[in-house]
Amino acid sequence: MTTYALPDFEAKICPPDQLAERAARLARPLVFTNGCFDILHRGHVTYLAQARALGAAMVVALNTDASVKRLGKGDDRPVNRLEDRLTVMAALGCVDLVTWFDEDTPLQRVLEARPEVLVKGGDWAPERIVGASEVLGWGGSVHSIPFLHEKSTTALLTKIRAL
Repeated sequence: MTTYALPDFEAKICPPDQLAERAARLARPLVFTNGCFDILHRGHVTYLAQARALGAAMVVALNTDASVKRLGKGDDRPVNRLEDRLTVMAALGCVDLVTWFDEDTPLQRVLEARPEVLVKGGDWAPERIVGASEVLGWGGSVHSIPFLHEKSTTALLTKIRAL
């Protein structure tokens, strides 16, 4: 029987307790972003590529399943479990490390990664982005990238359910 190696991208999945050490080895400037990324769509991948272009490497922190539920996105969310979301995110070429957080905000992951660039989508005002004051405090920058494609997982699920 033939055996097949796991894809190399799985090595990008980084447990939170290893984030500080592994992020310190990444090229700088380091970009950090976070979100649920439940059902990856065009809006997500465009945003992620634009975020990554602001630096030399990028860390993405995903909400755990419990954290997604606390956001009030619906009883059936997330559709995809954390393990699956981590793997899909790790497969993207623009992502260098992917980790997770169970807290209500990713602040602890921001402090561990110490990025020079903090990014969220255009629905976040820069001053409301969690970790903004900390990143600005150590000389970094904070960006809110406008949406090029008006896509949302919630709208996609509504469309699917209507079929």
